[in-house]
Order: sequence, then structure tokens, then C-alpha cells
Amino acid sequence: MATKRDFYEVLGLKKNASEAEIKSAYRKLARAHHPDVDKTAGAEARFKEISEAYQVLSDPQKKSTYDQFGSAAFEPGAGGGPGGFGGGAQGNPFGGFYYDFSSGNRSSQGQDFGGFEDPFSLFEQIFGMGNMGGFSGRAQRQNPTYQLEIDFEDAVNGGTKHVQIPAENGHKRELTIKIPPGVDNGTRMRFEDVDIIFRLRRHPDFLREGSDIFSDILLNIPQLVLGDVVEVKTVWGKVKLKVPAGTEPGALIRIKGQGMPNLRGSGRGDHFVRVKLEVPKKLTTEEKDLYEKLLKLKPKKNWF
Repeated sequence: MATKRDFYEVLGLKKNASEAEIKSAYRKLARAHHPDVDKTAGAEARFKEISEAYQVLSDPQKKSTYDQFGSAAFEPGAGGGPGGFGGGAQGNPFGGFYYDFSSGNRSSQGQDFGGFEDPFSLFEQIFGMGNMGGFSGRAQRQNPTYQLEIDFEDAVNGGTKHVQIPAENGHKRELTIKIPPGVDNGTRMRFEDVDIIFRLRRHPDFLREGSDIFSDILLNIPQLVLGDVVEVKTVWGKVKLKVPAGTEPGALIRIKGQGMPNLRGSGRGDHFVRVKLEVPKKLTTEEKDLYEKLLKLKPKKNWF
């Protein structure tokens, strides 16, 4: 697969660019290279590239992941098949390795964030329906478009929202929005004669990528070396998680079927727990004695 251009380069930015600079660069380039304006060959691909770069760099979490892992973190899943990340919007934004909770097998990563928003829909959201004079085709739609901010839990369980939207003569009308389980940030749906774009509030414990959910767990050295069974929180409640002996810090352990509902299909995604190492800052006399004994059992490595 061809390597994508650096997203900062795509937008003509430096890595320390501010949020305002990122948005300004997107607005300038998106207008210039919209296919209704730019008639040169490859304009639509360029427009899509600008949109992808903006969607990553304007999101603090995605930007942090990109700065650490590069564009490979956002490519379609590699190495599919049983236990892999292939097939749909599944991914590993943390890198490293993951463990399949159902089998305990260790697999090499296959990274895929997926879920990039339609560049034309994004263009509408940034510029607004009434400020796109001269643009036609996909960017010009018949229905008015509104954004609806919902909680993370609403995306998991679904729900109903009663909202007021502007109508003719300055009046407002009430619209009942039925939220289907599995909607994502940027999901666009039509209700009566109105298009609604969903925006999800961030969750303090979970990171969502497509239908998969990611969270962290802090374990100590003996738990990683010897293995353990711990309790972890998922969107469906607490579950018991088996940590295999010899688990490495940064590894992902998969819990099947504990992710988000699939919006356009049956079943759920998976929940991935990233293992983080808790390094003790202070030791009791007994703990220090045990670590010193362990150190004597292991030969020292000479790095130079």
C-alpha cells in the first residue's frame, strides 16, 4: 500500500500549528481544491486528502496518535483473518501487540482507524449551507442540515431526543430524533425533511474507533509476569479479564462482542484493553529485598 503524504505537509503546516491555524489551512485548501472549482486531474483525490488530514489534525486524540505512529495508524486493517484487525473499521490506535481474550494468542498489529467522514459532508459542516456560493454537485443538498450533540451512552444504547429547529417566518418546530444504537461522530441521517449530523461527546474512560472501543488498565510487574484475572469496565458493564503470563506493557487484550453496536448490521464490535505498567515509586523494606534478590538471579546486560 502506498504511503500517504505527511498530513502536516498536506495542509502546509508545521507540527506546532495551533487549532486555529489547522482550521484556517483546511478552509483555504478545501475551497481551492473542491472539485466544483478545481477542474484539474486528481482534484477529487486531493480534496479527499485535505479532508483526511484535517480530520486527524483537528482532533486532539487522533493528532496525538498520528504524531506518535504516523499515517500508518489510519490505514485500512492489515493482516486480516481470524484474530486480526482486517475487515471493517477496526484498529489499534495504541500500536504494539494485542492478545485475543478468547484464545490468548498473540498477534502482530494491524492498524486501521477507518471511519473518515465524507469530505463533501465535512465541507458543508465547515462552510455552512448558505455560504457555499458557486458550489454544486454533492456539496449542494436539498435538505437543511443540523448538528446534534449526544452523549457517548446515547450512541451505545440509542434513545430519543426532542429538538427545536428553525422554520419559516422565524418560528421553530419540534422534531423527534430517534437515535439508533451505533451512531458515530459524523454519522449523517435523514429525519423527515431534515438531515442530522451526530456529534458525540467524549467519554472519560473510553476511546471509540468504528465499532471497537479502547480503554487502559494499570497493572504491576508481578501481574504482567505471572498473569492475573482482573475486573475491567466496558460499556455493557464490568467483566473479568484474563491477563496472560508474560504480557508486555502496551499490549492490547481483546474482549469479543463488548464494543459498540454495528449501525448497519447485527452484532457488536470488540473492546480492547491496553495494558499499562505501574512502576512503584516507593518500596517497603520487604519489597526492596525481593527485587534485589530477583536482580541477582538475572544476569546484567551490558549495553556498551
